[in-house]
Amino acid sequence: MIEISDLASDQIKEMIESQATDKMFLRVGVVDGGCSGLSYDLRLDEEQTDDDLFFEMKGFNLLIDSKSVEFLEGLKIGYKVQGMTGGFTMDNPNVKASCGCGASFRTATYRGKAEKC
Repeated sequence: MIEISDLASDQIKEMIESQATDKMFLRVGVVDGGCSGLSYDLRLDEEQTDDDLFFEMKGFNLLIDSKSVEFLEGLKIGYKVQGMTGGFTMDNPNVKASCGCGASFRTATYRGKAEKC
């Protein structure tokens, strides 16, 4: 379903461990919005819903809302260090178009409306 690099997993575990709760998930999904129509939703979450798919990953738990699955199949999440900072990268084989800034994307099956940049 989703592949997460070792470096990205280490960063995620560090983020989860810094939280004041012992039950934290990484939530991965997509939301409507952005120049191309969809944007990634990558965040920590304490709540699991009936619509979530649950996966045990490399030392942490992952949630994907069922509506996002078709857009995330085969997604590879990485982490890239650039100078003094770093950030997560998304390599999604479903992406057919993306905006110039790389913050949003479109797939062949997405039928929503794109926003203007």
